[in-house]
Amino acid sequence: MLKNCIKISALLTVLTTQGFLFSSFNAQQVLPSSGVTVESNVLDGVYVQEHVPTKRVIQYASLREADVIWSKRIWRTLDLREKMNHPLFYPLIPLSDRRSLWDVIRYGVLEEGAMTIYDVGIDLDDQFKNPVKPKTGNAQDPEYRKELLSYFGEKEQVIRLDPETQEPMTDDLGDPIYDETVNDYTSRSIIRYEMKEDWFFDKQRSVMDVRIIGISPVVYAKNPETGSIVATKNLFWLYFPECRYTFQNFFVYNGSNDAMRMSFDDLFWKRRFSSYIHKESNVFDRNISAPYDGIDALLESERIKKEMFLLEHDVWNL
Repeated sequence: MLKNCIKISALLTVLTTQGFLFSSFNAQQVLPSSGVTVESNVLDGVYVQEHVPTKRVIQYASLREADVIWSKRIWRTLDLREKMNHPLFYPLIPLSDRRSLWDVIRYGVLEEGAMTIYDVGIDLDDQFKNPVKPKTGNAQDPEYRKELLSYFGEKEQVIRLDPETQEPMTDDLGDPIYDETVNDYTSRSIIRYEMKEDWFFDKQRSVMDVRIIGISPVVYAKNPETGSIVATKNLFWLYFPECRYTFQNFFVYNGSNDAMRMSFDDLFWKRRFSSYIHKESNVFDRNISAPYDGIDALLESERIKKEMFLLEHDVWNL
């Protein structure tokens, strides 16, 4: 009798454990960090990864204007060809547990609707003056969705084909008729990110601190006629404090330990990226590359970094 009771107790324990894992996994399906829709009810792993997908944003320390005794605005470039920045670039195709930063941005803007994009305009504005919002207030408005999608792809003119003969269609003058299509940008299309940030010394906490203000994906600009690369262009700007609420729930690859992955918000908070300064606040509002070129621009970037490092130690003498 005692043996039967022990067997029943062990069986109930196993069933309870399996039921808990199965219910936990089903709950995991609705979390955004998986990156792709999972049709199977099989747990791809030995435990449910729920820390990053459910964690909350760590709020910035309270800051008053009276506490800031020095500040400087800096613009940085994160080149995705650098090895340290590969966690932002890969995977090129979303996996079951992680995405690239570009795919996270697409999700936050197009699917979740939690992030607002700001048009750069003809002046390459990075001051968030041109938000892209629906004129009717309806986020599902077809015209607004079409405008929104145009920022995530490259417009291309293609010749309209006859649906029956598949031959090029022409107008009354014999000229070909063109239709405008949008080819979506993928993770492979993004060559770098640009960031705008403010460095400041907080006398209340006696620390040099930094706050990222905005981030912008950059792609190659091509000649529409020849298809050759002629320059680079910023697609749009994102207000980083708003992005943090989406970035916090997506995994970033950790090459040392898969059990200790951080989120994209953690990566930026801990400065786990490689970058160089391409602009600092100046009276001319111009980039470093204007008066400097090539190696001289990189040396100027390093000079600015060293200047801020030394100021952190000498700030009490200002």
